[in-house]
Amino acid sequence: MSNRILVVDDAAFMRMMIKDILSKNGFEVVGEAENGAQAVEKYAELKPDLVTMDITMPEKDGIAALKEIKASDASAKIIMCSAMGQQSMVIDAIQAGAKDFIVKPFQADRVIEAISKVLSS
Repeated sequence: MSNRILVVDDAAFMRMMIKDILSKNGFEVVGEAENGAQAVEKYAELKPDLVTMDITMPEKDGIAALKEIKASDASAKIIMCSAMGQQSMVIDAIQAGAKDFIVKPFQADRVIEAISKVLSS
């Protein structure tokens, strides 16, 4: 069975990039969300094995969504995606329960390495 992943980013082209990397490496993208509020809804609906979550998004940011998802499912596996220079937010996210983070612009091997590591933990 392939691992089911929810991709969360407010930029459609970023979601497309991640989806492309994942599908080429045997992962199944089961859903997408463009803000934290949608991410929380989709997580409850789809029960993915892992979530890639952008930090900076409208309506509800990635850290708020992370906290909400972790509150309803302590075992949720969430990897944060951030631009360079967001170290303090990345630290907040890890303290809130994120399993790892990947930096934009995405490098395919780093994305796959992070996801594989978190899924096997």
